[in-house]
Amino acid sequence: MAKKAKRFVWVEEEGVFKGTAIIVDTMTGVNYLFAQAGNSGGITPLLDENGNPIVTKNIVQK
Repeated sequence: MAKKAKRFVWVEEEGVFKGTAIIVDTMTGVNYLFAQAGNSGGITPLLDENGNPIVTKNIVQK
């Protein structure tokens, strides 16, 4: 059976219990910031200086 491609890829992480990560949607290329502290966290799209979502093209999946 072929391996299914992942929709979201974690491209950068910092911290363990209190930390942040950059997640990229492989279908749209939109970058998201995920932040957590203990048992709580949140996610938001990363925006450029004009308020447009940051888009990464050609995501290489691991």
